[in-house]
Parts: sequence; structure tokens; C-alpha cells
Amino acid sequence: MERAHTVQLENLRSKVVDMGTFARKALGIVLQALVEKRMDLFEEVFEIEKSINQWHKQLDEEAVEYLAANGPVARDLRAVVSLVKINTDLERMGDQCVNVAYIGRDALRLNLDLNIPAIRTMFSIVQEMVEKSLESFVKRDSQIAQKVLLMDDEVDDLKKKVQNDMISEMKKNPDLVERNLSLILIARNIERFGDHATNISEDVIYTEAGQDVRHGGFI
Repeated sequence: MERAHTVQLENLRSKVVDMGTFARKALGIVLQALVEKRMDLFEEVFEIEKSINQWHKQLDEEAVEYLAANGPVARDLRAVVSLVKINTDLERMGDQCVNVAYIGRDALRLNLDLNIPAIRTMFSIVQEMVEKSLESFVKRDSQIAQKVLLMDDEVDDLKKKVQNDMISEMKKNPDLVERNLSLILIARNIERFGDHATNISEDVIYTEAGQDVRHGGFI
């Protein structure tokens, strides 16, 4: 019976990893679409997000069934609670990618250039955050997760830089309003994507180290 419980829990974990892989893929595609100005890639992001939404509902249902059937306690209970929370963060990552895709699609229709270094850097850092957060989850490694928390500050600083730079440019040149507002919105969505990666890492730390590091706590 104990082995059956373990297999069920590992199956849930495996599905979370698969879902995370698709969220990371959506992030890469939306960046490629912005850089290469490819409208067709935005449509691919929309399709990926639909799949993520389906997995989100399915995994929640299976987690509830696991809790009802097994009544886990201590570490296993923390693990399932974290799985449900991580599932929600991954679904919201898909939402952030869709938001960027809509903004990018509208910008391309207006022939606006959204390919700036700060945005590309934000994407690069957030992609690494997602990779490390999923790695920490797979390896059950709270030390890897801790690195993600530190990277989040860099993304926050870049978002502020984009926002301040774009506002400054708009004051000098009103013709840039549509472009710069689009860039501000994209930066905000990328920053939120990074926040979700941070949330995942915090849940890994909670599950593996038994410590709550939200709101500024550290191991």
C-alpha cells in the first residue's frame, strides 16, 4: 500500500515537470516571436497555453483524489500542498506568456519594434530562473531553489529600468507612446513570470527543508 502511495505521488510530480517544460517552452517561443517579428509564433503560444490550462485542472483533480484516498501527513502532506501551489504558478506562467503574445501581436500589426536589450536580458534571466526552479523540484534540492530567490531581485531591477527608461523617452517623444507602453507591459509580465518561478522555489524549500521563506525569510 505504501508503494502505491509513493507511485501516485511520483506520478503527480512527473506531471508537474511536464507542465513546467511547456511553460518554459512558451516563454522561449514568445521571445523568439518578438525578436524575429513572427506573428505565427504568437499563435503557437496560445495553443500551448490551452494545453497548460487542461493539465492545470487535471492535476488539481488528481491531487484532491490523492489526498482523499491516502490522508497523507507530515512530509507527504507538505509535498502535495506544494504540488497544488506549483501547479497554479505554472498555469499563471502560461497566462503571462499569453499576455505578452497579445501585446506583441498588436505591436507587430502597428509595425512597432519591441526588441530591446533590457527585455532580452529579462527573458534570459527568467528562463534560467524557471530552469533552476524546475531543477530544484526534480532534484529536491533547496540550495538550487535558494539561488532562484536571489535572481528575482535582478529581474525586479530590470523591470524598473525598462519602466523608467520608457517613461523618460515618452516625455521627450510622444510618438513613442504606443511602443513604450507595450514594452512596459511586457516587462511587467516577464517580471510576474519570474515571481512564479520564485514561488515554485519557495515551495521546494518548504517541502524539502521544512522552512517558510516567503516574504523575505531565508534558510
